[in-house]
Amino acid sequence: GAFLKELFHSFFVHFSFTQGSPKNDDSVHSCALKLWLSSIKECLIMHTQKKFNWLKASSASLRLSIACSFTTAAMLGSAFAADAPKPSKIVPKGTMCQTQDAKACQDAVTPDMVLKSLERGNQRFVAGRPTAKNYIKQVKATAAGQFPLASIVSCIDSRAPAEIVFDQGIGDVFNARIAGNIVNEDILGSLEFASKVAGSKLIVVLGHTSCGAIKGACDDAKLGNLTGLLGKIKPVAASVAPDVKDRSSKNYEFVEMVSAANVKATVQNIRDKSPVLKEMEDKGEIKIVGAMYDVKTGRVLWYSPK
Repeated sequence: GAFLKELFHSFFVHFSFTQGSPKNDDSVHSCALKLWLSSIKECLIMHTQKKFNWLKASSASLRLSIACSFTTAAMLGSAFAADAPKPSKIVPKGTMCQTQDAKACQDAVTPDMVLKSLERGNQRFVAGRPTAKNYIKQVKATAAGQFPLASIVSCIDSRAPAEIVFDQGIGDVFNARIAGNIVNEDILGSLEFASKVAGSKLIVVLGHTSCGAIKGACDDAKLGNLTGLLGKIKPVAASVAPDVKDRSSKNYEFVEMVSAANVKATVQNIRDKSPVLKEMEDKGEIKIVGAMYDVKTGRVLWYSPK
């Protein structure tokens, strides 16, 4: 009884494994299945005749073990095949990959080239001629790893989706979104990972016109945890155009001046608060720039780095 119980249990395990195995392992599974069926048949005959023969049972058990070995070998072979490294991709220097699916794509370009690529991407977006994208193909191409070229710190505003306004696809950029496009320890840590570990070549601080967070800071708005966030923007607002009397959100020009100053302040905060990124920029490994997205036109205005 114990032998039959173990036999049927192993038979069930065999089928559990074989259901997800690749097609090229069919011959192995077929052989294992034949051995299993033979073992079961022999045990059932002995059970029906009530003549349990230990020699035959041992033979059946041996065939069962062989079948297990076949299945295990097939399973491990499939696993190793799935984890086998892809052939290294060769990308000539100065060439932009259509999909960022290899480390070579990052190594082939400079921060200035990445910046120029984003500029051209926004031009295509504004012109209504974005590149055709097969997102499912990009998903599959980047499934094994990510090699983005840029990191973007942008606002959570629904009208300013960075990947879209720069005409980028899956795997092209990191995007940290936070109201008012500011940085804290969490955002800085994310940017350090993106640049130092993952190889991103460019950091863009992207503000936008008519920003609600900027308006809230100008009006000294208070609301739960938002109060603390706006408190990080208020010093910037206080430093802008001290001779302006109407410093509320009703003054559109003042709001836009604060928005621009906030982007530049965030760029400087990245340099001041992250020695890791500051060192990389000083060595020319990355570039940190600010930009402003116009929610009315879709255009991005770039600020000169440093």
